[in-house]
Amino acid sequence: MNPVEAFDGCADTAVHPDKVRLASANAPDANEIARVSAVFKLLGDPTRTRLLYALLEAGELCVCDLAAATGTAEATVSQALRLLRASGVVIGRREGRNIFYRLSDAHVRLLLDVTREHITHHVPAQFENGPDAAGGPASVWTIGLIDPPDAFESSRP
Repeated sequence: MNPVEAFDGCADTAVHPDKVRLASANAPDANEIARVSAVFKLLGDPTRTRLLYALLEAGELCVCDLAAATGTAEATVSQALRLLRASGVVIGRREGRNIFYRLSDAHVRLLLDVTREHITHHVPAQFENGPDAAGGPASVWTIGLIDPPDAFESSRP
């Protein structure tokens, strides 16, 4: 009887040793990986993401304006802003009794812009047949970031 081989494994331990060395030498350390993952985890929440896109468009908003712009309860907005501020994604400026929030820097704006650009030009196969097709993850249009695939028909080759 022949031994069973895994389909997802490699026969050789390193097919391209130079590329493996390059990737290993330039890989972020564990602390940096944890920090990057934490930012993506923050962005993984639809409410926080909506708040960030509202700040991207408006520039600077107080809690009540953010709540109105996103249709979110003020308490939820405050809680989300606390997390976003602690992570350095947003900063606040006090004016009298109000605190006005804005994105902390151009890197956050760039991250939001590039992410939105990516999802609008690239529709993964699991999303082509509608929300939650084939038991896949929740679609990007069900959380309100882009229009359903029929909006992409004219842009497909």
